[in-house]
Amino acid sequence: MWLKVIVFVIVVLVFIIAVAILYGAKRWQSSTRELQAMMEKARFEISTESYSSHELDELPAPVQRYFRAVLKEGQPLIASVRLEQTGTFNMGEAKEQWKPFKSTQSIITQRPGFIWDARIRIAPAINVFVHDAYIAGEGVLTAKLFGFLTVMEQPNTPELAQGELMRFVAEGAWYPTALLPCQGVVWEAIDDTQAIATLTDGSTTVTLVFQFDAQGLINSVRSNGRYREVDGVLVATPWQGRFWDYELRDGMLIPLEGEVEWLLPEGPNPDPSHVGVERSSKL
Repeated sequence: MWLKVIVFVIVVLVFIIAVAILYGAKRWQSSTRELQAMMEKARFEISTESYSSHELDELPAPVQRYFRAVLKEGQPLIASVRLEQTGTFNMGEAKEQWKPFKSTQSIITQRPGFIWDARIRIAPAINVFVHDAYIAGEGVLTAKLFGFLTVMEQPNTPELAQGELMRFVAEGAWYPTALLPCQGVVWEAIDDTQAIATLTDGSTTVTLVFQFDAQGLINSVRSNGRYREVDGVLVATPWQGRFWDYELRDGMLIPLEGEVEWLLPEGPNPDPSHVGVERSSKL
């Protein structure tokens, strides 16, 4: 008798979870399509069609070396990108709790925008769905269990928008023509291995420090003040991203692996992902 009850309860639970998975996936897909439509509406045509090395003449020396290393003369400028990623995501604050994730990321370079659509597996068959996005000058950050139960949602604020535009610029290593001056990026020299990049979109301006390795490739990108939430309060905190394992894709050298982290007084704290790009392709 008790065995039948236990089996019945298990069957019911499995059914409920299956329904939640299907319902949540459908709801999430609808939400993703809405974000994509918003980003597409904000998009405009790129005025310059291809890269010319003459554009580099006034740039700092390490920036010139970078573009000469990763681009070829006449390289078509990237208008949109789709990335597929796998990696691990730190779900913990005081204690590390690494969980595997898969994601797709859609990017447009003019007007700057992206949608990171991730699934973080917190238990077998149980995922947290995440949207991290920058669309038409606004930031989006939300996470939902099964795709419909909200576990985290940040309101759009100037601080969130700034953080998301920082991510767009920092990840420019994956779509390097977006870092060219003709795309609105202003470069300023620091020394022979570092330079400052500034990009303004609408009312939001971000500045990041790029460091280049001996081959001229982007080694790291950092900000002294990207906002993170601490006990309900937004705190400007040093933050950096690192890139490596460069390979040729669509005529450009791009990194296939990277990670981002907060630079805290007690030591680096991953923020919160280590990402391996399975495939990136220009649309």
